[in-house]
Amino acid sequence: MRIISICPSNTELIDYLGLTSLLVGVDDYSDYPEEVKSLPQLGPDLSIDMDKVESLQPDLVFASLSVPGMEKNIEELKKRNIPHITLNPQSFSDIADDLLTVGKACGIEEHAMKRQREFQQSLNRLKTIGSTVHHPPSLYWEWWPKPVFTPGKINWLTELSEMVGARNLFHDVELSSVQTDWDDVLQRDPDFICLAWVGVQKKRVNPDILKKRPGWDHMRAVQEERIFILEEALYCRPSPLLLKGAVKLARLLHPDLYEKSV
Repeated sequence: MRIISICPSNTELIDYLGLTSLLVGVDDYSDYPEEVKSLPQLGPDLSIDMDKVESLQPDLVFASLSVPGMEKNIEELKKRNIPHITLNPQSFSDIADDLLTVGKACGIEEHAMKRQREFQQSLNRLKTIGSTVHHPPSLYWEWWPKPVFTPGKINWLTELSEMVGARNLFHDVELSSVQTDWDDVLQRDPDFICLAWVGVQKKRVNPDILKKRPGWDHMRAVQEERIFILEEALYCRPSPLLLKGAVKLARLLHPDLYEKSV
């Protein structure tokens, strides 16, 4: 088969299933695994070059609605009669379901079921340990600094927070993505701050900017430097890579609990 992924989370899911060798093209932001960078680049995920997609003669294109604005790509795929499947993962169970969807479409259903079970077992191990934390600390996740975007209740990072023995500061907001402001975060006074800016490399995020925000120099997490600068690829994309992110964060928050258990 000749397959194309036009979203990083799809590319990572395809890799988890061992199908990377079938890829003939990816969007510009797909960067995992490393070898996909050598494939034809089809443009940013919101502006895919459909002429180029068509020229690669794919048997199947994997699109996604997990990124707002991807609808126009899907409309264009329909218009050109390019075979495609649209994923829309918003939770860990969605990711598990998508493993089977992709596996079936690529003719490896049995292997996909095996990988799905392994994925679920890893989740369950993390959740079991996380449930033993009696006083889960609150985590403020920052996806973007200005305007401020942070995950709400209907998001994989709320689940991830719980499975690592913590809670999302904005778990009470019935949205997948929340636009708020610095004062709202200040009033909520999180125990930890997790900076994972979408599309920004970890080395380019400077935690000192937090001290320049009005009142934030009085925030406990800032005063005590309980700030994590995290790789956005491990937290901002609904793919199996979230498991790596979860393990990494769990060990930062509760090293005694998770260091030898996962």
